[in-house]
Amino acid sequence: MMLAFLTPTPTPDRAAAILKKVFGSLPASFAFRLWDGQEVRFGSDRPECVAVIKSPQTFLSLIRDPSPYNFAEAYVQSRIDLEGDLFGAMTVANVVENLKVTPLQKLSILLSLWRR
Repeated sequence: MMLAFLTPTPTPDRAAAILKKVFGSLPASFAFRLWDGQEVRFGSDRPECVAVIKSPQTFLSLIRDPSPYNFAEAYVQSRIDLEGDLFGAMTVANVVENLKVTPLQKLSILLSLWRR
């Protein structure tokens, strides 16, 4: 793709910061494990489930559209794994379904990917 250079490759630390910004206010206990093994936890309890993001490209896809459908599609395509209680994961998915990311927030996230 000619414009591939415009798509940043997020570092694990940048990805963790973005995940905290997007998912930090959700009232659920869950975690993400990034492709380098770093775990980003949310909530005060032990995580109900852990979504294992296997690559920076999968992270970008999920952060562009953090909907339960997009997570389910990534799971079916083996781009993410889910660890833990599957019923707990469904509870977390219900909470994520209420997540709203505004166009301005999406732009802010995109721009933050280029920061070093």
